[in-house]
Amino acid sequence: MSLETLLIERIRQGGPLTIADYMGECLLHPVHGYYTTRDPLGERGDFTTAPEISQMFGELIGLALAQSWLDQGRPAPFTLAELGPGRGTLMADILRATKGVPGFHDAARICLVEASPTLREVQARTLSGHAPDWLDSIEELPQAPLFLVANEFFDALPIRQFVRDGDGWRERLIGVHDGELAFGLGAQAPQEALADRLEDTRDGDIVELCPAAAPIAARIAERISSHGGAALIVDYGDWRSLGDTFQAVRRHEKVSPLESPGQADLTAHVDFEALANGAKAQGCRHTRLARQGVFLERLGVTARAQALARGADEKTVAAVIRAHRRLTHPEEMGNLFKVLGLYPAHAAPPPGLEP
Repeated sequence: MSLETLLIERIRQGGPLTIADYMGECLLHPVHGYYTTRDPLGERGDFTTAPEISQMFGELIGLALAQSWLDQGRPAPFTLAELGPGRGTLMADILRATKGVPGFHDAARICLVEASPTLREVQARTLSGHAPDWLDSIEELPQAPLFLVANEFFDALPIRQFVRDGDGWRERLIGVHDGELAFGLGAQAPQEALADRLEDTRDGDIVELCPAAAPIAARIAERISSHGGAALIVDYGDWRSLGDTFQAVRRHEKVSPLESPGQADLTAHVDFEALANGAKAQGCRHTRLARQGVFLERLGVTARAQALARGADEKTVAAVIRAHRRLTHPEEMGNLFKVLGLYPAHAAPPPGLEP
C-alpha cells in the first residue's frame, strides 16, 4: 500500500491533516518516508547541498568553528556537532580543514543528529577514519561546550500555514477531493502565536509557523550559554516568514507537494527570527543575519578557490569557478541562503558574522 493511500484513508477516518502532520509522514514514515528509505543527495538524488558542491564550503565552516574554539580558550572536552549531516561530507571537510589546529581533534567529541538509518550508514562510510556518535535528538547533546553546524536542517522541519482572515486566521489543511489529496482551509479563529503578525499582514497573506524550530534553537543555545561554544545555522529563508514557501523537489525539479507523497523532498523557508528568539530566551546572543555569499567571502572563499585552481588542469579550474559562483553569486545560492550565528554573551561572534 502506498503512502498516498494510507494518508487518504487516515484523512477519511480522522479529518484533514495539518501541513506539519503531512510533512512528518512524508519525510519520516518508517516504511514510506523520504528520509528513512533513501539517500536523496547528489546528481542521482533529488537535490544538492553546498557541501556536495565544493569542499570550500565545509573547509571554511570548519575553520570558523575552530577559530571560535580558540577564541574561547580551547575548552576541552567539547562537542563538535552537526544536525542533519546528509552524507557526512560537511563533517568530513570540517575535520580535514581543522586537523592542523593544535588540540582541536583531541578535544572534540563528534556528534551527528540524524534520524535516517539509510543516511547513518552513508555517514559511517564517509567518516570511517573517525568515531562519531549518532544521536536521535537535540536533547541528547552532551552538557559541554558545543560547536555546531546546521546546514539545510531547519528547512525540512514540519510547518503549519495560516491565512489571514480579518482579525483571525484560517489554517491551510490537507484533505481529500475527488479521491485525491487537496489543500483546503479550516475555520477562522484567533491564533495567539500570530497575534503580533496582525500588524504587518493583510487579508489573504500566508504566514508559516514551524513549531519545532524555536525549541531546537533553544536547546542549542542552552548548551552554548551554559558551557560556551558557537553555532552556525545555514539555510534558505529570511528574518520573518511571509508567503507560501512550502515546496517539493524531485530529481532536481520542483513538483507539487501533494504529488507522490514520500517520493519528494519537502521543505519551507526558515524563519530566522524565530530561531533568534529561541536562542535569546536562553541568554544566548545571536549575530546579524548574513547572506551566504557575503559570509563566505568574509571567510576567504575567493582566496581558497584561487588556491585550489592554482596549477590545476583546465577541467578542475572550470569546476572550481562554477562552484565558487554557485555558492556565492546573488543569482545562485549567495542571497537566497542566509547564515545566523549563536554565541555566548561573554564571547565574540563566529568569524564572518557581525554582532
